[in-house]
Amino acid sequence: MRSLAIPVGMRTLGALAILLAAPLHGQTRTEKPDLPRAYYIAEFEPTVPGAIKPYSERVESTLKPFGGRFIARGGALEALEGSAPKSVVVIIEFDSLERAQAWYRSPAYEALKPIRQRAGNSRVYITEGVPAVNG
Repeated sequence: MRSLAIPVGMRTLGALAILLAAPLHGQTRTEKPDLPRAYYIAEFEPTVPGAIKPYSERVESTLKPFGGRFIARGGALEALEGSAPKSVVVIIEFDSLERAQAWYRSPAYEALKPIRQRAGNSRVYITEGVPAVNG
């Protein structure tokens, strides 16, 4: 039997679609189930080889107090329309916009931002997902 090879970028997009839709299908949440989840999205283009390593080694520990979870952290990327970013794409999920904002402004993450900023160029933003549907 011959297996069908699915490009890594397509698997990542498929996994993200499932995770974004999960609240619509009764997935339980730890915080106010009617609030939409929020997503920190960063496009990072390294300019100093290896300079991001200290940031990468420490950033995950800053997420835990705020319930942040990596959805995508680098990996293959496939442009479907328009130009692909010339960078690494990172997506972190939070239970709410408030928790994402609190993490971004936390002292622990504030200490790491200069490392990332010196290591390369970034586009960073937070967006809300769709509201959860109860029922």
